[in-house]
Amino acid sequence: MEFSHNDNQDLSLTKFESMLKTNHVLFFDSEEFENIIHHYLNQGKIALAKKAIKLGLDQHPTSINLRLFRVEVYVFEDKLIEADELLNELYTLDPMNEEIYIQKANIFSKKDDHYQAIDILKKALKLTDDVVDLYSLIGMEYLFLDQFEDAKMYFMKCLESDLDDYSALYNIIYCFEFLNQYEEAISYLNMFLDKNPYCEVAWHQLGKQYFSLKDYKKALTSFDFAIISDDTFVGAYLERGKVLEKLKRFEDAIENYTITLTLDDPTSFALLRIGNCHEKLKRDDLALQFFDRTVHEDPLLDKGWIAITKFHNRKGDYQKALYFINKAINIDSENVTYWKLYSQINQRLNFYEEAERGFKKTLELGNYELNTWLSRGDLLIKLGEPEAAIYNFEQAVEFYPENAELEYRLAGLYFCLNENDKGTFHLKNGIKHNEEYSFIIEELFPEVANKILVKNLLKTNL
Repeated sequence: MEFSHNDNQDLSLTKFESMLKTNHVLFFDSEEFENIIHHYLNQGKIALAKKAIKLGLDQHPTSINLRLFRVEVYVFEDKLIEADELLNELYTLDPMNEEIYIQKANIFSKKDDHYQAIDILKKALKLTDDVVDLYSLIGMEYLFLDQFEDAKMYFMKCLESDLDDYSALYNIIYCFEFLNQYEEAISYLNMFLDKNPYCEVAWHQLGKQYFSLKDYKKALTSFDFAIISDDTFVGAYLERGKVLEKLKRFEDAIENYTITLTLDDPTSFALLRIGNCHEKLKRDDLALQFFDRTVHEDPLLDKGWIAITKFHNRKGDYQKALYFINKAINIDSENVTYWKLYSQINQRLNFYEEAERGFKKTLELGNYELNTWLSRGDLLIKLGEPEAAIYNFEQAVEFYPENAELEYRLAGLYFCLNENDKGTFHLKNGIKHNEEYSFIIEELFPEVANKILVKNLLKTNL
């Protein structure tokens, strides 16, 4: 039991903390110690919980519940051997105590032996009438094993026993979503709502399922019912705004996002969405104003900086776009999309070295799109680095072995380096794969296009 400020037992907590300050030992009954320890564990104050356990056991050395708290702390601190030994002692004293089984299962779970944990928790089910928590624990163990059907079944048992167990409801929907069972999730939620028609969480989750299926009309209706059930439900207004955006009802979307700003502290997500809606409505000043508010609210939100980057990029203000894309990259330097945008902006500014660096980074991050190889290679050609360009295109050929655009570029580069045999090989390959791309030679390598050998090859093979 956790203390609250309106609870008479709060006096026990005050008395206990006073005792710690004065070192004057006072007597508490075992239940008071249990409440004090439970409070500290819930608050994450492990050191104080350990003091309470020690003092509690000094006064009540035979208390099994207090010793179980000691087990809980051992498990938290990964002292699994000590926890196991103490549990074995307690089992001999009270073999019908379900909490002993729960802690034993917790130890197995910590050791990643989830099947053993499940077996023990199922044994504990036979020892108690209060089964909801045990169902939840079994469900979580099945989640650890990625056995979502079994996990779903046990979370459903939780919800059958307690319709207000929203944590179980969220876990059920998580399982449905992981299994891509959106239709089944909808059926389940509708069945649940028949029994509990004013459950705003269920309406909210139902709306999200319809949204996933792009059934925006039904999603909107579901979020409407969530708001009717609780008109302060921020999540429902946010989701409703997303649906309205999909329906291109941007004014209505702004209204819903704005409501969330009055119900709670402004969220960067809502501010960003409002900015996007204003941009769709061609209200550039308001869009930029909300994008600025977004990054002011959360300076580490890279999506906010990207929104501002794209805004300036579309307006052709590439210097500003470059400044803001660097902000986004500083927050998330592993994002391929950001590096591609970084490269494109630098290219427009004729900053070819920086642009090439950006494309190189996207390749290092595993983005092997053909256009990335082509863009980087063409930049290396402009920068006068033919050997690096060749190496880039040869790597690309491993991913795109019959691509004419790559072959013509390799041909041009080898002819530039007077390696005519290799140039001839790649030029013939290029013609074989797609003769229409032969203009690449003239466009990227005009001096090569004038060579007699190249002219003859093109004339003979085209």
